Amino acid sequence: MNILFIGDIVGRIGRQTIKNLLPRLKKKHALDLVFANAENAAHGSGVTETIVKELMEAGIDAMTTGDHAFRSHKQIEIFNNFPIIRPANLPQKAPGMGYLIIKKDNKKILLISLIGQVFMNTSVDNPFIKINEILANISLPKKNLSAIIVDMHAETTSEKINMGYHLDGRVSAVLGTHTHVPTADVRVTKKGTAVITDVGMAGAANESLGIAKEGTLKAFLTSIKEPHVIPKKGEAVLNAVLIKIGRDQKAIAIKQIIENINIK
Repeated sequence: MNILFIGDIVGRIGRQTIKNLLPRLKKKHALDLVFANAENAAHGSGVTETIVKELMEAGIDAMTTGDHAFRSHKQIEIFNNFPIIRPANLPQKAPGMGYLIIKKDNKKILLISLIGQVFMNTSVDNPFIKINEILANISLPKKNLSAIIVDMHAETTSEKINMGYHLDGRVSAVLGTHTHVPTADVRVTKKGTAVITDVGMAGAANESLGIAKEGTLKAFLTSIKEPHVIPKKGEAVLNAVLIKIGRDQKAIAIKQIIENINIK
């Protein structure tokens, strides 16, 4: 089974990048499923019902989020009505679910979203303990699952790396998100878990994490925070990982996908 996971989608340019590139990637890599982190999909912060539908029409089967999950306050019902999940270790009364079983072509894939505690400026439960609770939940038909994919949305590399060690051999993949910069540590462990510290993003290239660099650079020079401006067109990049899953939920291979495009 081939699964593509796309890093943080940043604004309209990120969505357009996916629309333009995903059909070819699906055909080229014989993709069975496509997941993505959509927490920055609406103008760089949050996600809306319209955008969720847009991304599903583009070919994404389910979406994870992170610290900006509920930034679009009037849109929180999407977490109850669409295949988009918020971090599982948010407070229990938060809308939606932190994990989801996606069924497709007689396969069942468990997708889990977690958020880190270090430097994230949000009050959450310990993600290492929460994932233990989820995997131990007897209501999850673990034996019938084809794969278990975990999005670890965190600021520090150490927290994401250690989540990989924590789940080694227990899940199919631990994929870091949030920093918008793809890391060079992609690998499959001896126990069959695909790991990368950060997948990257889908958004404006040659900018500051998908945000126009003029404003972010000015903020560093003056200590005055500038409004974030996300380019609507121009050079863009899609960062993703392609994971091949074999028997017993084990990863066989993981490959970084980096595609560039000019959005007009």
